[in-house]
Amino acid sequence: MGAAIYAQCRGRAEARGRAQKAVTQDGRARVSRLFRFPVKGLSGEALDGVDVAAGETFPLDRAYAIENGPGAFDARAPRHLPKTAFVMLMRNERLALLDARFDEATTKLTIARAGAPVVSGRLDQPVGRALIEQFIAGFMAGDLRGAPRIVSAPGHSFSDVAQKCVSIINLASVREIERVAGRPVDALRFRGNILVEGLAPWAEFDLVGQSFSIGEVRLGAFKRIVRCAATTVNPATGERDVNVPRLISDAFGHTDCGIYARIESGGRIEPGMEIAGPVRR
Repeated sequence: MGAAIYAQCRGRAEARGRAQKAVTQDGRARVSRLFRFPVKGLSGEALDGVDVAAGETFPLDRAYAIENGPGAFDARAPRHLPKTAFVMLMRNERLALLDARFDEATTKLTIARAGAPVVSGRLDQPVGRALIEQFIAGFMAGDLRGAPRIVSAPGHSFSDVAQKCVSIINLASVREIERVAGRPVDALRFRGNILVEGLAPWAEFDLVGQSFSIGEVRLGAFKRIVRCAATTVNPATGERDVNVPRLISDAFGHTDCGIYARIESGGRIEPGMEIAGPVRR
């Protein structure tokens, strides 16, 4: 009994030590870049900084989605639905050819292809949504189960997980994937909100079950992110050129890259801010 208790305590202490090393390695673990993805499945937007609130996502992250044909989303009673209900990179790689820009003040979405705007419309107006829907219907012809429909609901996020959270990508882990792939792998394949530098490869996994801070913002990591076929799509070309899940599995024995974290206390996050902590929860 004594040996078992000793082993259990030792294991917990080692886990705390690994996590502490993960976020303070050389004192340089910092936020590198920030992104939000206003429309699920479309391109993201780099942020110079973001104000976050406890229990929420990045403002306007996955605030809209495009239903792939007749769907079950009800804006009057919003609930989490599987990503297969919507157009998405996992099955619709051509979406990567589109460059989407969202104007927060007007809710105007502008979609460009090869650098040229092809459609724009305000998502708070039926006419604007119809313009975007008509373009998607033509662009995705043959890939849709029916007429696409832009959906949203106040306070709802169309994340791949039901919990409101942010996704964190360790750039050192991405470089490990590049190393075994033998070619560049853009971190944007992983569609993360917070990209971090200064951690050892895969050290982000040691943060699961821990709380840590970025400035005054406190976050609690709760889940590793299992990667799907969306990561096989090159965000620059729209081609499936690297089977990332299989590559990670063959090289590292898992299919994960990044972690999900809840925002436990709010504040502002900016690139360059140091990651501090964690404490065991």
